Amino acid sequence: MRIESISTQLHSPEATALFRQLYGADRASSNVLRYEHLAQKFVETFGNMEFEYFSSPGRTEISGNHTDHNHGKILAGSIHLDCVAVAAKTDSGRITIVDETYQERYDLSVTDRVSNETTGTLALLKGLLAGFQERGLTVGGFNAYVATDVISAAGVSSSASFEMLICCILNTFYHDGALDVVTLAKIGKYAENQYWNKQSGLLDQLSCAVGGIITIDFANIDAPSIQKVDFSFDDVGYDLVIVNTGKGHADLSAEYSSIPTEMKAVAAYFGCETLSEVALDQVRDNVDALRKAVGDRAVLRAFHFFTENERVEGEILALRENRFEDFLDLVTRSGNSSWKWLQNCYSICDCQEQSVTLALALTELYLAKLGQGACRVHGGGFAGVIMALLPKGAVADYSAYMEKALGSGCTYPMRLRPLGSIRVPF
Repeated sequence: MRIESISTQLHSPEATALFRQLYGADRASSNVLRYEHLAQKFVETFGNMEFEYFSSPGRTEISGNHTDHNHGKILAGSIHLDCVAVAAKTDSGRITIVDETYQERYDLSVTDRVSNETTGTLALLKGLLAGFQERGLTVGGFNAYVATDVISAAGVSSSASFEMLICCILNTFYHDGALDVVTLAKIGKYAENQYWNKQSGLLDQLSCAVGGIITIDFANIDAPSIQKVDFSFDDVGYDLVIVNTGKGHADLSAEYSSIPTEMKAVAAYFGCETLSEVALDQVRDNVDALRKAVGDRAVLRAFHFFTENERVEGEILALRENRFEDFLDLVTRSGNSSWKWLQNCYSICDCQEQSVTLALALTELYLAKLGQGACRVHGGGFAGVIMALLPKGAVADYSAYMEKALGSGCTYPMRLRPLGSIRVPF
């Protein structure tokens, strides 16, 4: 498409229906203006040429906290917050990205795979290019103007949203959209593992790429089992609310990586690579030896892994059988396990800073008085955000309550969108 026709296309009935799917009826009009603005900025930056729109959502982790990297089970969903790009294919052999949100410009050759950085967007870009090329996949040049409203360093996967956006652009321009979401997610994981020193699994990337509420079993990591869950919080009168506790986790990669490292140390004791190959009874029957070999916290984290997998199965069944109260109870149990056994609610490097645990405590006090709902740590943990599930009628009051304690604008009612990372088709 070209800038001359963009207003007509964005206001067409088809575009209106799509924007309501992506962002909800109450946010559709504002996002039309957002897309018009991004197209204008693209043309101002790169010149008047044909372009495409791309959108990649953030994600919410409903359950399955820190299980994916040991090939466990998760329940997650894509959210209305997204990273949007206006992009055009070029034959320059270079990728140029202007990021409006963070006021950055990146310009690199598609052959540039050497990175002196260990964090940040440039490192991720080089990691993504390397991930494509190591699989023998074609990459090429493009120009892109990008903006995101996915909360940064807060557990809703702003990095994976960006990774899947770039993968979607390369897949569209150089593979006619033929690459499957698992391949693209693995490329994103590779970039984080090898170029960002973050030992993440595939949860974030797949949750952004697939769309909707999904459950994933990572037992076969080469071909994870991905299933859609036909459920809407709107249908039961609830909202999923993310609370930004005010402290980001961008500088906590070592804490984050300690979880898969310790879980895999328990697995290694039994001659296995991941805990998915070990049984709970094996760990329970060898606690004394394991404490000496890997330490108490590693054992506790292993216990969390096994019981969290069971909770995920229970939550999926509860949703499918319309037992929402049972689902909420399991979400609460998941949060308690993360807090007590997984121990990812605050950093041991700074025990005085406990923004996540404070937000959870405030929410638990609120829910006890309300008599409904659930809450848990969200995402990687240690800092960042928590998740609360609340009746719609209580959301405004809860938001005011939390914002009084943690600051204005800290609560984000989330809409779960049915589409993952896409070339926007108009």
